[in-house]
Formats: sequence, C-alpha cells, structure tokens
Amino acid sequence: MISALPPIDVLPALGSGPVALQMLPAIPGLDALPNLLVVVAFVLLVGGVVGSVAPVIPSGLLSLLGVVTYWFANGFGDPGLLILSGLVLVSLVAMAAEWLAGAVSAKAGGASTKTTIAATLVGFLGLVVVGPVGFILGTAGTVFALTYVENEDAEASARAAGITLLGMLTSTLVQLLLTVGVLVVMVGVLVF
Repeated sequence: MISALPPIDVLPALGSGPVALQMLPAIPGLDALPNLLVVVAFVLLVGGVVGSVAPVIPSGLLSLLGVVTYWFANGFGDPGLLILSGLVLVSLVAMAAEWLAGAVSAKAGGASTKTTIAATLVGFLGLVVVGPVGFILGTAGTVFALTYVENEDAEASARAAGITLLGMLTSTLVQLLLTVGVLVVMVGVLVF
C-alpha cells in the first residue's frame, strides 16, 4: 500500500530556512530565489506607496502582496505572526479605503444609491479615457448632475459632489499613510 503523505520525519522543520523552497526539487540557481523574492517584495511595497497616490494601481493589494512575498521568502518565519497579522490588517484597510471611499463619501454626501453606482462607473470611464482628472471630474460631476436631477437643489447637489471629492482625497491620504506605514515596518523587519 502506498501512502500519500511522506512520514513526519521527512517533512522539513519550520525555522530551518524557506520551507516551501526546501520542498522544491533541486534546481540550479534556486539558492538565489529567496534574495530575489525579498527584492520583489520591496518593489511591491514601494508600488503600494506609489499606488496610493496614482489611480488604478491597487495600493493595499500591492502592500499585502509585498508582505506575503517577504514572509514566503523568509520561510514563513519573518516577520513573526503578530507583526504579520498587523501588516495584513493594515493592508486590507488600505484596500477598503481605496475601493469604497468614493461610494461611501457619495452616500455620506446625500447621493442616492443609483447616483453612487453611476458616479463610480462614470469615474472609472473618465479614468480610462482622460486619466486621473477624468476620474475626479467624472465622479464629482456625475454626483452633482444626478443629485440635481433627483432633487433640483443646486446647493444640496454641490454639497454631495464636494463631500464625494473630499472623501476621495481623504482616502488617498489614508492609503498613503497606511502603505508608507507598512513599508516602514517592513524595512524595520529587514534591518532588525
């Protein structure tokens, strides 16, 4: 009878190097892979910071991937689970800030659900066609126009559009602070 799992004593021990890499067959040049993965991890972490201020680049996701890549490259031992958990949580909060800010701020400004959905779609289309300015103007302009059509109140429509813009800009600042924080902690993990 053939066993599907190797005996326990054959499995690599945790803390004795990159476990996942130890299970790979011997491949020439594989010894450099952990170092390469650390470089890739920090490229992803820097990409997360850049993505926090540049539209379309998923800042929180890149930060999360950078943390997990570094953790993998170091055999799932560094950073420790407490720091890893904190970094994953902060990266997920950055992702939520990025993905939900426009919709949440539009709703907070008094826009209807239909207006919020339309503004999100028009903002994305504006981003693709014109770039970041198209995203900002498309979102705010749609919130203003559709809110005005719904209630014929220019002041309320301007307030909804303004709160939407403020929420989007605040989200950018929050993402920047969170992704820079993740990067700084990871530099500390690398150095210390």
